[in-house]
Amino acid sequence: MKIQELIIYQNQEDDVLLTDMVWLMEHYQDEYYNNEDKAALLYSCMHRLLEMAGNFGFYGNLWHCYLADLLVNHENSYSRACEIRGAVEGTINKAVLHDIEIFKEFYDYDFSDMAKTLGVRNFDFVLEYEGNQQESKVYNTRIRDRICDLAQKFCQDHNPEEMKETLTQFYKDYGVGKFGLHKAFRIVHDENGVQIEPIRKIAHVKLDDLVGYETPKKKLIDNTEAFVNGKKANNCLLFGDAGTGKSSSIKAIANEYYDRGLRIIEVYKHQFQDLHEVITQIKNRNYKFIIYMDDLSFEEFEIEYKYLKAVIEGGLEKKPQNVLIYATSNRRHLIRENFRDKEERDEDMHINDTVQEKLSLVSRFGVTIYFGSPDNKQFQQIVWELAQRNGIQMPEQELFLKANQWELSHGGLSGRTAQQFIDYLLGQSMG
Repeated sequence: MKIQELIIYQNQEDDVLLTDMVWLMEHYQDEYYNNEDKAALLYSCMHRLLEMAGNFGFYGNLWHCYLADLLVNHENSYSRACEIRGAVEGTINKAVLHDIEIFKEFYDYDFSDMAKTLGVRNFDFVLEYEGNQQESKVYNTRIRDRICDLAQKFCQDHNPEEMKETLTQFYKDYGVGKFGLHKAFRIVHDENGVQIEPIRKIAHVKLDDLVGYETPKKKLIDNTEAFVNGKKANNCLLFGDAGTGKSSSIKAIANEYYDRGLRIIEVYKHQFQDLHEVITQIKNRNYKFIIYMDDLSFEEFEIEYKYLKAVIEGGLEKKPQNVLIYATSNRRHLIRENFRDKEERDEDMHINDTVQEKLSLVSRFGVTIYFGSPDNKQFQQIVWELAQRNGIQMPEQELFLKANQWELSHGGLSGRTAQQFIDYLLGQSMG
């Protein structure tokens, strides 16, 4: 049971818990080492497994969950090849099976003799752990349950071959590592360079939750469907009035197409200079990535739009087929125009070229989708449907009267205002 013998799933020795547990498996009967020290190490391992359960939300056999978590997060040539696509052919399978045989030994290990020999009581705490259903600090409940389910499925596998098939199917269904387990990401630039980090909590908005806006939603869905299916698709600009569902539509897209390999990476304006590095990190993965820019606009003095244009247009290196850019904006042309942009100025002999360069950015988005504020009738229809969905019992005329009174002092006619009004009514009814 040597960790050092792993071929594909290497670097596990960097995980101190695994190293300590395997050392105990190999040396707990060795009289050269003091039993009290070995018992203390086993208690320490129990402590770390229980801490993991609290942070990750794991339940059941924590040792099994821990091993399953190691396997689903280990990005290597095999796991990346299998993500979303499934089993691959070649010698790599023999190397992986060699490693899974080692993990199978870890998985099937009976700790009862070790605990008895070292006088460690209550080791069953980590083998039959009942979680308190608290929210995980690392995974959302959907991911947590999938890892715990995988740990239980491994118990049903009679040999390393079956365990390898189970793991490969997991890679196909959900992927591997952070991109496999999470829907949405943000960019962090630290001392180690550009990092793509998971957003652990994303609003679980569904496309059907967005009342109205059927035409713009359909344009967005059609383009995204083509992209996910490997067909030609365009960069998308969602523009229009505030509170009309542009950002919510992007969140809904992330939720709708996650199981088909779509991932969203949110990038802010000041991070545009990191876009090239971001694309370098994702271009060879089997997922489809939407680089998402919310509330995109540029002031006259800002030049970040040049980085964006460079990425969209591409330099010598073509933009990968698994990457699209989606942006939302309240401005149709993204860049604020001033009267002096349109005036001839002696100090700028090529002022028209400058203006055109700014305004041409929007043309780099092949699909532009307008989200306009609803008229009063449409606003009332949104309010009515939201009220029905939330079980609000109120005469129609009274509901509309109160909704119109609300919107006059809370931002005007929009889907967001309608939702805020419904939330207000729900709060009043629960008080």
